[in-house]
Amino acid sequence: MQKIELIRSNRKTIAIEVTRDCRVVVKAPKWISEREINRFIGEKADWIENHLRKMKIRQQEADNKEALSEQDIKLLVTRAKRIIPVKVAKFSEQIGVTYGRITIRMQKSRWGSCSGQGNLNFNCLLMRAPDEIIDYVVVHELCHRKEMNHSPKFWAEVEKILPDYKERRLWLKNHGAELSYK
Repeated sequence: MQKIELIRSNRKTIAIEVTRDCRVVVKAPKWISEREINRFIGEKADWIENHLRKMKIRQQEADNKEALSEQDIKLLVTRAKRIIPVKVAKFSEQIGVTYGRITIRMQKSRWGSCSGQGNLNFNCLLMRAPDEIIDYVVVHELCHRKEMNHSPKFWAEVEKILPDYKERRLWLKNHGAELSYK
């Protein structure tokens, strides 16, 4: 069995994550017993094995592909700085929210983020995705200006703008790793 990393915090629930480098991380509330954590891990053993297998396949695929060069990344950042702010302005008006600064950079694990101050960050690799996927990430981050979580209310806001957001989200989940390679 894979070694499992345990992180305790003030969170309310237990969560399991299989990272890109094939680590298994369990995040648990400080107050919960080790016995309860072990029971939870046991219940999720099939899920863990399935996700580890998928991550190992992704790693092998990545090893067989050539990574983007610094020049490639600079070109993507330049293109994103031209395209994403236009989309943010358009969708922020539709959603009825304001935003702060827009930052574009190469990120390993996120497509976008929204800070509590309304600053938006986007991954330059989005420029390699279809246009409707870029729109999805922009709308997703702007909807965080109304709901800073992923609650049903948040997803309802996303759905108002993009009724097919689930398909776009699934595309990104299934194809996102491919955007990092030539």
